Amino acid sequence: MIAQIMSNSRNTEVGGILPQMINGFDATTLNTDPTLEVFFNEIKPLSELFISAIKRMKVRSEAKHYDDIRDQKLIAVYFLLQSFSHHPTERIRTAALYLLTIFENYGIEIKDESLARESSLLNSLLSDLAGQTAQENIAIVPQCATYISALQEAQSNFENNRLDFEEAQAEEGTQENASVMKKQVIAIINKKIVAYLNVMIQVDDATYGPYARTLAEIIAANNEVVKKRRNKDDMPEEGED
Repeated sequence: MIAQIMSNSRNTEVGGILPQMINGFDATTLNTDPTLEVFFNEIKPLSELFISAIKRMKVRSEAKHYDDIRDQKLIAVYFLLQSFSHHPTERIRTAALYLLTIFENYGIEIKDESLARESSLLNSLLSDLAGQTAQENIAIVPQCATYISALQEAQSNFENNRLDFEEAQAEEGTQENASVMKKQVIAIINKKIVAYLNVMIQVDDATYGPYARTLAEIIAANNEVVKKRRNKDDMPEEGED
């Protein structure tokens, strides 16, 4: 008997076994079975949409990663300047206070703005810090140039991935997300394909058995991965329930 796919399988796990299932089916003579043909004609276009949704999910996750990094670098610059604004050496203290004044025109709260607005404000802040007087003061404050360079790099990395992120966001607005489609995919596999094959291998094992056993192995391998996470902290993928 073929087991059902566990419902708490991750989006990427279900997306990974779908091509194996479909390619395996297409390579057998079972593609002439009218019932299976209906089921697979239902799942094939959904599979393409599902895998595209997983890719969008991955892009959003990467964008969040790059945004988190630039937030960390922004906070680091702020606390560096705050620290040196109390330095006993007047020259260093005065330089830090000058730079802190520029920073506070924007405020550390810009990290809580929308991604697009945060980018705009960060670019403006970095532009102000690139001015001649600002650069002269940056050179005086220990490590300041390194911290600001790290912030610039983090911002550039985010901007380099921003177009992919915005395209993914735009598509997500017009298509169902991966988690919704995962439930639809699992329902078709479990309630239709697996249920049908479990009956047919009892009727004609010679015809249906080889593919059924292949499918059983694919699902069993997936379910084993899911079971291994049961006693661990299993953080869901972004976008999953």
